[in-house]
Amino acid sequence: MIIMGEDAQRVKDRDAQAYNIRAARAVAEAVRSTLGPKGMDKMLVDSMGDVTITNDGVTILKEMDIDNPTAEMIVEVAETQEDEAGDGTTTAVAIAGELLKNAEDLLEQDIHPTAIIRGFNLASEKAREEIDDIAERVDPDDEELLKKVAETSMTGKSSELNKELLADLIVRAVRQVTVEAHGGSHVVDLENVSIETQTGRSASESELLTGAVIDKDPVHDDMPVSFDEADVLLLNEPVEVEETDIDTSVSIESPDQLQKFLDQEEAQLKAKVDQIVDSGADVVFCQKGIDDLAQHYLAKQGILAVRRTKKSDIRFLKNITGAAVVSDLDSIEAADLGRASVRRDEADELFYVEGIGDDVHGVTLLLRGSTDHVVDELERGVEDALDVVASTVADGRVLAGGGAIEVELASRLRNYADSVSGREQLAVEAYADALELVPRVLAENAGLDSIDTLVDLRAAHEEGQVRAGLNVFTGEVEDAFDAGVVETAHAKEQAVASASEAANLVLKIDDIIAAGDLSTGGDDDGEGGAPGGMGGMGGMGGMGGAM
Repeated sequence: MIIMGEDAQRVKDRDAQAYNIRAARAVAEAVRSTLGPKGMDKMLVDSMGDVTITNDGVTILKEMDIDNPTAEMIVEVAETQEDEAGDGTTTAVAIAGELLKNAEDLLEQDIHPTAIIRGFNLASEKAREEIDDIAERVDPDDEELLKKVAETSMTGKSSELNKELLADLIVRAVRQVTVEAHGGSHVVDLENVSIETQTGRSASESELLTGAVIDKDPVHDDMPVSFDEADVLLLNEPVEVEETDIDTSVSIESPDQLQKFLDQEEAQLKAKVDQIVDSGADVVFCQKGIDDLAQHYLAKQGILAVRRTKKSDIRFLKNITGAAVVSDLDSIEAADLGRASVRRDEADELFYVEGIGDDVHGVTLLLRGSTDHVVDELERGVEDALDVVASTVADGRVLAGGGAIEVELASRLRNYADSVSGREQLAVEAYADALELVPRVLAENAGLDSIDTLVDLRAAHEEGQVRAGLNVFTGEVEDAFDAGVVETAHAKEQAVASASEAANLVLKIDDIIAAGDLSTGGDDDGEGGAPGGMGGMGGMGGMGGAM
């Protein structure tokens, strides 16, 4: 009996598991070489020819044109890690891929997927318990340790060259937007931290500014550009002649009629400007356009106006100034205005807006770089560092990096496996082996022997050196914490949890029913075969198969 369409494909049982595992592993393999201080970068070219150069795991996976459903589930691991922890995306994806590789070995030994899933769940829960046990508590006021966390996050990225300066800026920014909540906990509001970029100068000239930075020009040359105390209006309405929603035509029979028509448009603009003047505003940041005639009227009134302000800047200015965003000039009130000092930096062609009062706060990280590609990657590195420092302040726990935590967890999980009965014990041991992928890849990416490195790390941890990690620059095993390689415990917990859940989700699938091709590569017949590589990369040749 035929119940499926002619173009439908179905992959069942072992073939489906093999297909899914290979697709997921292909994604993990794509980002493994970016892990660690010695990781390499990827160049990604989209269909429009735009180039992105990065070693940020989530950015790579988002930019890749992935069209395989299983592979997309692994990409979600990176996105979840980015949203929840801010960093560790490559680690999470790499561990997920290694878990599935080890699971494939267990499947070949006729161990049922449900037993593997149960074992992985047990191992994941135990690993998170051990992370909490190993983690060291950190004082939110310990700036030196927070700087080490930021520097560790930026190491291996383009921001590494100026990591000391940037780490100082990041920690200062986080501290300025941190408030102490009830019970002694700390809350970091990163909504009050804005990042602006500027090309043409060195990254060493980056700076932290109190308030907002607006990369716009005044709409009229005769407008004042500096105010010590200004009433600020945030406007989400164009200061232009209102247009009808439908196409209209106007028949004019004499010059007088034309003049009346123009006079009416001018009066309409004058009325809008009068509403702004009557509100008491000194500075107007408009998200929409401002007509040339309205610009003239505003300049005559001594009002500074900036048009086409980005939506994100308007939202940030709202926090800085305490102003409300006005969408209708007819309903404007004095209470809608905010207070701020505004000054113009003519050299950089930037406006600096600093709030007035204790109830408004916000800072801007002004990042500088020589080119657009440099400053884009610098921004990605700083955003990750901001997230991990904020997470450290809020969570209050840190770990030694350099593969130290993974080797220690693997050792403790192997001891734990002895207490697990049934075939789940093998899955727990496979989980422990998967965690050791991190120090192995760190060594490989640094050009070191991964086997010798792992042996040395295991020996150090067996001697009770919980913080023993790999120094990828010397190849020696040392106390990673004392060496300044510090990671946040929350990011590691999230990586372990996300990788485990993704691996279990893939393992639980034993039947794939597709209405058409399972991948954009089109090289597979879908019956019994698993794709051999990666396809659907949007014109990036040589990678055909699973994606």
